[in-house]
Amino acid sequence: MPQPTEPVVVRHFRHILLWPLQLMPAADGRQVLRHWERLGDTDSPWVPVEDEFGAADGLRPRHYGEFVTFLPAVQRFLYGEGRGDDASVRVFRRGDVARVRLGLKQGAAPIELTVAHIDLYFFHDIDVVILTAEVFADDLDLAVVQEILFRFGRSYPASWDEDGSGSHCPASVEWLDAAGMVLTQADYTDRSRYLDFVGQERAAAISADWEYLLAPLVHHAGKRAGALRFRQLEYDRMPVMSFLAVDDPGRLSRGDFVRLALATRSGPSDRLPFSATSLRRFEHEFCYDRYWNTGDPEVANTRLLCSGHAFVMVGEVGRRFVTDSESGLLAQFRHQYFLVGLIAHFHKAALLMFGDRLGGAVSRLDIRDADSVKAFKRTIRTTFETFLRFTHRCWFHEVSIQAPAKALFGLWRGHLGTDPLYDTLRREVQDMAQYLDSDGLRRQANTVVRLTVVTTFGLIATVTTGFLGMNLLAAADDPLPERVVWFLLAFAGTTLLTLYTLMISKRLSDMLEMLSDERLPLRLKLAVFARAWKFGFSRPAKEVSGVKGREL
Repeated sequence: MPQPTEPVVVRHFRHILLWPLQLMPAADGRQVLRHWERLGDTDSPWVPVEDEFGAADGLRPRHYGEFVTFLPAVQRFLYGEGRGDDASVRVFRRGDVARVRLGLKQGAAPIELTVAHIDLYFFHDIDVVILTAEVFADDLDLAVVQEILFRFGRSYPASWDEDGSGSHCPASVEWLDAAGMVLTQADYTDRSRYLDFVGQERAAAISADWEYLLAPLVHHAGKRAGALRFRQLEYDRMPVMSFLAVDDPGRLSRGDFVRLALATRSGPSDRLPFSATSLRRFEHEFCYDRYWNTGDPEVANTRLLCSGHAFVMVGEVGRRFVTDSESGLLAQFRHQYFLVGLIAHFHKAALLMFGDRLGGAVSRLDIRDADSVKAFKRTIRTTFETFLRFTHRCWFHEVSIQAPAKALFGLWRGHLGTDPLYDTLRREVQDMAQYLDSDGLRRQANTVVRLTVVTTFGLIATVTTGFLGMNLLAAADDPLPERVVWFLLAFAGTTLLTLYTLMISKRLSDMLEMLSDERLPLRLKLAVFARAWKFGFSRPAKEVSGVKGREL
């Protein structure tokens, strides 16, 4: 009888959650582009994170390696120039959360993960914020790590099991302070709260623990007051990044790698979680194997996995190349690769935000309401300008020339589908901008037509009254009061006639067009001229032509 193999132990496990959210405009309708400034309006636990470039003890090697990984345009986006005051990324951190206690399944012993930091990433000029939480632990079974990837980081339960627990969610989540006191805990089992919220607000509620961690940010659909309001951009699962250092990466089976890359639930190592047919291109589509099974004992056996939703790095714990916290893969995972993933998910979140903004503008448009039309035009123009700035400041097809970072960014973008999403959104923005331009030209043309009509009829009066310098009323020598009265009467009459001509300028324009049509007989032209000056006359061409449906 074959003996069961020993479970694979993850000697060091590092896990990062990334949760992109859309920030809502201010209640007064202003376009707030520096959202982080509003954190100071409340008693917030978030404090700004100063960059390491001006640190008293000097720049650490891992931060230098992080900086030089990226192309200059990306460096300016992430760090700014000079002292970084113009950087597009602003980071805030809360330091009151020390650990998180997870009960992954009902009846299973809880495990504790140490919290490295919890951050908020704001982006200048873009209504997007990304919450990140980095946790770590040592000596965990591979099956436990797989369950963490699958269950931890659910913003709300997608459904409930028969026992009332949230499907695919941890049985319990408790966030602890340094003294071990519970600060907040998840409420996935409170089914009535989630059902009532969707029924009343037409939006999914957020688990209580994530609401606590985001405060003072509040859900846009809830009744809680807050200066910063957010809405979800995607579904209940947060994107994840994980680093696994094991004794021998070669012991992981193909099924283990599939579960890690696709962040599925744990299972037997000798079985695949999905059909072999669906996974026949798994290595090609999800694996970066530059350092995998090279046969060179000097090269660490390392495999990188990316599915868009999950990024996983598996390396050998005994190698300094893997576990060194300054220059090894662990340092690169926490710095270079983290920022590569942050940019990739920021790109998708920003595009989804732009799409949501355009969709909301169109849904609120009522062409019968002048104020609605004006608000629509303002929103489209503002969105178009912001999208242009995003394209030239924040949109990158490549972030690095270094082979691993370059390849992984391309793999990430491919799985997230940001390129087709960007092309679709760019066409929509351009179509709406062209509509506004054509509408403006149409209005200008109509104005020119009306002014031309008024000028044409004013020319008749001007030529008539100015013929040979003729004055119908010789009032030049009359007393001043009489001349003022004559002036006011002439001014009032001219103004009323001009305004009336302007009011009926559309039909006068039609009349002039028909009078210039040589195909019409003189009788019809005279009828058109007579009817054009009557109130309520509309579209004389059809009324006087006598031919049904004919456009003259």
